[in-house]
Amino acid sequence: MLNGRAVLRALVAFLLALAFWFGFSRPYERGIAAGAQALTNLFESPDVTRLQPSNGEILLDRRDFPPGSARPGLPGPDLHFNFVLLVTLFALDRKPLRGGHVGRFLLAAAALFLVHVLALVFQVHSVYATSLGAWSEATYGPVARNFWAAGFHFYQIAGRFAAPFALWWLFGRREEEEPSGGPRRTGKKKGRG
Repeated sequence: MLNGRAVLRALVAFLLALAFWFGFSRPYERGIAAGAQALTNLFESPDVTRLQPSNGEILLDRRDFPPGSARPGLPGPDLHFNFVLLVTLFALDRKPLRGGHVGRFLLAAAALFLVHVLALVFQVHSVYATSLGAWSEATYGPVARNFWAAGFHFYQIAGRFAAPFALWWLFGRREEEEPSGGPRRTGKKKGRG
């Protein structure tokens, strides 16, 4: 139930999560870049993709790019700022620092990390499929171009906002506690004597 205390908890959590996000976004970008690079390299032969975080961007490099060519920079915060929203949603609980609730939050945060890795994979392939001119057309067919570009655009438009809500719904729910103190009825009737 949304009341004044829940709004206050959400506001405090938002500010704390924002400060945490600003402080740790660079190391986090290294983690999602490493995960996305490893996942992309699994399907490359030979593995040529290199992802290097640098000042809020994830530089996309390939070992087969010409040495003097520009390296596309993919904005990192666009992928992962929704962590702040996830923290804010979990703070709406009446007892957000309870052990079980914190555990469910950590599971949701781990799932969000995987969402960020997959979103970066889609962004990398979207660049490959649509932004490298003749090489893109020769390497990716129309179906592949649409698949990678549509997947990344879906994340940019709806997925990055929907993911925290979906994870909150999946992991943040809890069973309502039974009220205590009242006698329980067993359903048995006393016989007349």
